[in-house]
Amino acid sequence: MSDKHLSSQFDADLNAVSSKVLEMGGLVESQIINAMQALNEFDIGIADQVIAAETRLNMMEVEIDEECSNIIARRQPAARDLRLLMAISKTITNLERAGDEAEKIAKRVKRINEDGAGRTVNIAEIKLSGEMAVSILRRALDAFARLDTVAAAQIVRDDKAIDDEFRAFVRKLVTYMMEDPRTISAGLDYLFIAKAVERIGDHAKNIAEFIIYIVKGTDVRHISRDQLEREALS
Repeated sequence: MSDKHLSSQFDADLNAVSSKVLEMGGLVESQIINAMQALNEFDIGIADQVIAAETRLNMMEVEIDEECSNIIARRQPAARDLRLLMAISKTITNLERAGDEAEKIAKRVKRINEDGAGRTVNIAEIKLSGEMAVSILRRALDAFARLDTVAAAQIVRDDKAIDDEFRAFVRKLVTYMMEDPRTISAGLDYLFIAKAVERIGDHAKNIAEFIIYIVKGTDVRHISRDQLEREALS
């Protein structure tokens, strides 16, 4: 078999596994959108759909991870190709965990629905941060498809806004619970939901960091945003 044929087949393998990552990402995005819709409308039917779909995400993570392992064993990739496969393995872990967070939101919605007092809490910050989390996850997947380090750096910077909304909601929630003890139970559920949304943003940020690792060969985890941006743009 010619080297050219081997190379083209390897490229096809990489493209196939990358496409599966994007497919999994699309499912996670739908999960988050549905979880937020369930929260906005207290729609238990949609919440149940989110919970039921989690099994499929778990299966996809295992399938893609196995495919990456097989490619590494067969092709023995080096340099950027090896970084891509390593990053894919970490990316699908973050996608699966983001799906877990969507499932947590759905389960908490069902609990809040049973507590009428919870409906009186203003959750504008959660709704806004949910929209932001969906947006940066979608952009992270798009940046992954294009291996766009500039877009990846912006995603890392934008994740801070979700963190800010989370902190603002926590401050407001404490006030609600102090003024009306009847909201404490639902307030704690909302706190878990807000934290789940914040974690989804973190997972999108992690995916963006992996993109920079693939392209630049530099591990940009645990460095400042300014340092990361300089690395992405260099």
